[in-house]
Amino acid sequence: MPFIRTSVHKDTPASQRQAIVDGIHQALIDGIGMPADELFNLVTDYDAQQFFYSRTFNGIARSDRMVLIEITMRRGRSDAMKRALYANIASNLEKNAGVAPNDVFIFTHENDYSDWSVGGGKFAMAIVQQVGPSA
Repeated sequence: MPFIRTSVHKDTPASQRQAIVDGIHQALIDGIGMPADELFNLVTDYDAQQFFYSRTFNGIARSDRMVLIEITMRRGRSDAMKRALYANIASNLEKNAGVAPNDVFIFTHENDYSDWSVGGGKFAMAIVQQVGPSA
């Protein structure tokens, strides 16, 4: 179950925020086989006085509207899967949310089942994956 933190410029409209969340979520479903009901994405905003970053790091020109995506997930995805995931996120955000690919900055943290409790204070390794009711 990935947990996502997405940071967007404070002036990002609600509809674009939703499109960003949807684009990330769909890329996770398509790219790593995440079940559709595993949506956990905390969206926060920033302004110029809160987020300082290089506009040219690694030869990539960034605007003042960068979208920062932090993904925490279980260990075990290959580099090829991550490469495809990152490309799909950038593509989805460009196509559906109007975010320039150069403004998509993604990084991951990996851990194990023992690092999660997803509800009820229960150790995640003790819980069998449950599929939620269809909406």
